[in-house]
Amino acid sequence: MADERLIMIADDDPDIREVVRILLESEGFRIVEAVDGDDAVSKIDPAIDLYILDVMMPGKSGYQVCRAIRAASTAPILFLTAKSQDGDKSMGFSSGGDDYLPKPFSYTELTARVKALLRRYYVYRGKESEESKEKIVIRDLVIDRQTCEVRLAGAEVQLTDIEYRMLLLMAENRRKVFSAQNLYESIWNEPYFYSCNNTIMVHIRNIREKIEYNPREPKYLKVVWGIGYKIEK
Repeated sequence: MADERLIMIADDDPDIREVVRILLESEGFRIVEAVDGDDAVSKIDPAIDLYILDVMMPGKSGYQVCRAIRAASTAPILFLTAKSQDGDKSMGFSSGGDDYLPKPFSYTELTARVKALLRRYYVYRGKESEESKEKIVIRDLVIDRQTCEVRLAGAEVQLTDIEYRMLLLMAENRRKVFSAQNLYESIWNEPYFYSCNNTIMVHIRNIREKIEYNPREPKYLKVVWGIGYKIEK
């Protein structure tokens, strides 16, 4: 679900912006930062899928930014702020906000709120077409979730069940780096041991042989040295 979603973080505290950016980028999201309210308003864009706003910022407040966003977009808005009184929450919601998370916040809760807001937005507001839900298209590579078929430049690619599930997992979470442990425990649903790394390497090599024009210079399935693997957009 995180694949390529674009999120704005608007907060005048650079430490908060950095923490939130690192956290969400690790989940596969793309980030645009705004250093204050005026900067946030200048960067409002229909391509942004979700906004995270501090309330108290120089220039325009988070509430003012929220109203400006609502004049141009229906994307979900999450207030992330030290202000946690009921009156503040009410003002946030009345200005067009969707959720409110007080500082200090749990990293797990922030990630869960972001994913829930995006899920509701796309499922219930229908921003994605049915075809885009069924198919993942990455340049010449097409993965059809409904038929479980994979095609490269129109030609069918024959994958084993494990290979298909591994490819689908990474393709659904493009830009996210999967360690060997992530992949093994997600696909096999078993505890990971160091010896399992060889199993992952074999499957990665087999997938590359089938989906890359030149497996020695992969364009789709990339290695992030010392960390793991990811599907390149």
